[in-house]
Amino acid sequence: MPPVPAKSVVMKFGGSSVADAICMRQVASLVGNALPMAPLVVLSAMGKTTNGLFTAAHAAEIGDLPTALEQLKVIIQNHRRAAEDLFDSSVPDDLDHALTDAFGQTELLLRGVALLRELSPRSQDAIASFGEQLSSRILAAFLLHQELDTTWVDARNVMRTDNTFGGGQPDSEAIRELAKTSITPFLGPGRVVITQGYIGATEEGLTTTLGRGGSDYSAALFGAALQAAEVQIWTDVEGVLTCDPRIVPGALPIPELSFSEAAELAAFGAKVLHPATIQPAVEAGIPVTVRSTQHPQGRFTTITGEVHTGRSVTALASRGPITVLTVSSSRMLAQSGFLARLFEVFGRLKISVDLVATAEVSVSLTVEADTSLKALIKELSSFATLQVAENRAIVAIVGERLKHTAGLGSRVFGALSDINIEMISMGANEINLSIVIKREHEHETLRRLHAALIGSNDIGGTP
Repeated sequence: MPPVPAKSVVMKFGGSSVADAICMRQVASLVGNALPMAPLVVLSAMGKTTNGLFTAAHAAEIGDLPTALEQLKVIIQNHRRAAEDLFDSSVPDDLDHALTDAFGQTELLLRGVALLRELSPRSQDAIASFGEQLSSRILAAFLLHQELDTTWVDARNVMRTDNTFGGGQPDSEAIRELAKTSITPFLGPGRVVITQGYIGATEEGLTTTLGRGGSDYSAALFGAALQAAEVQIWTDVEGVLTCDPRIVPGALPIPELSFSEAAELAAFGAKVLHPATIQPAVEAGIPVTVRSTQHPQGRFTTITGEVHTGRSVTALASRGPITVLTVSSSRMLAQSGFLARLFEVFGRLKISVDLVATAEVSVSLTVEADTSLKALIKELSSFATLQVAENRAIVAIVGERLKHTAGLGSRVFGALSDINIEMISMGANEINLSIVIKREHEHETLRRLHAALIGSNDIGGTP
């Protein structure tokens, strides 16, 4: 079997990039231009389709079948309209039959859920998976109509996961082996393979999903399996920015990011990348680029193992609301087992902790705002006192050279001289300085820190 061409690329397109016929034509153009690089195209569902499928599934769960079917009707109309617009109302028979079959299967699943009044994770995954199946069927048919050598591949034949429905854990070795027979033979210069993000299947063939935002993860997993030269994430922004532009209008594009920086930004609220996207690419040494579908010749961000730009601060991110727990006990003093006892409770109750700061007789931790605290408070109160501060936000300052930047602290505190900082944590990898403030100050904090630490000058070159 011939190896995958050295210049093969994975091109992932998000929901906004395939939202309608106009967007799909743009994607088709980009794929056509990439044909010399033997592209594997990974598609998300058309914009808002997955949300619509979840809405329909939950309506069916409570026995409201009319609402569920009405929601499905809207989804059907959107996809029919996109297909008709692409093909000037003359939808090819093969595509028409594929769409009809998918719509019929979805309706049967919804009726079954409504009959039983039960929406299992397995059923929810089966319903949610149809968005990606539909979008990829339509684009593949259109590329064939454009006389491009196109192969449609069902991702469930390659993306092997365990049976954790709603958040399947991929089996990288199995994916690599399955890709050799289901994808590799169809890849080559001048040829394109279309598949789906987000969805996979167990060894028994049961449909799973990788969790919300999992299409990026799929792209990286496929890229690693194929030893691709690059994984391209095509979205609605020109790369990763130094901050959320809706909060900081002067946010700047970042030409280069390290994998570590990208992972930190994603984990602390940056919206461009799913955090798990990074890991498969890190392990395979494959660069990830974040590009704009609407501005393909514009700026983009390249994410690699390391960067050497000399900048001190790369970007800011924030997440909220979060809750701060402060656990205090005089028994902490000189007691080597106190922290072990404390975190054993969190582990047993499956409560994730983001930030930790310790003092002589207290530990402050942050958890997600929707964390159920009743059992935690009951257990911790048996050996410590607990203070709970809700409606807080984490603001993360990320950069590879934070630990080498003298005076960073004074610039941060100077910019926030009249905003109370309730908690400070330096990440274990020393590239993330996080602070906790009241959520009402979140946006103002970002604006001030961006002005003080990044400013209005370009932080790097052009692509």
